[in-house]
Amino acid sequence: MSLLDTLLVPFHTPAITLGSTSTSWGEVAGFVTGALCVWLVARQNVWNWPIGILNNIAFLALFMTSGLYADGWLQVVYMVLALFGWWSWLRGGQAHTHLPVSRTTRNQWWAILGIGVVATAALTWILDTQTDSTVPLPDAVTTVLSLLATWGQARKKLESWWLWIAADIIYIPLYAYKNLWLTAILYIGFLALCVLGLRNWRADVRARELVTA
Repeated sequence: MSLLDTLLVPFHTPAITLGSTSTSWGEVAGFVTGALCVWLVARQNVWNWPIGILNNIAFLALFMTSGLYADGWLQVVYMVLALFGWWSWLRGGQAHTHLPVSRTTRNQWWAILGIGVVATAALTWILDTQTDSTVPLPDAVTTVLSLLATWGQARKKLESWWLWIAADIIYIPLYAYKNLWLTAILYIGFLALCVLGLRNWRADVRARELVTA
């Protein structure tokens, strides 16, 4: 057994078994840290970033052993973006102050659309031709949506929540198809928290717009 396999043993160990379906400790760890992370984001609490990194580590191990390769490597990118987001929330505002919530501009939306289409097509081709992925298109779509949403989250863009909502709507049946039932349930919770986050951030933007009007 390689060192990597040894390190991944705890993530494979069954924690809960319901009928013929078992849930590993890795999936449980992803569930707990993921739910806490999104709840903290919705409340604009900067501690969402370190908690999110723990969530990325758990899901990296889980996805790479479930054939969701794009989602697995996505966790590595998430960790890098988390460090940027952590700094951005604390020092990314004017004069290195806390970053306020803002709206996505028209030019940013065009950039998001262009990057999204090109990246999804390229990643789908890679997964289809270079891996044994059985779900190349949904894996690619959710990966690209999640990366774009994470960038928006790091810059506190209100509309990043819509990108997360779109990704979650695809993730839920995708994880159910891969028999990652606890993760599918987690993403139902994520979807609800995204709606809460959208509502909270929108209220914050509107309150500041009223002050400056």
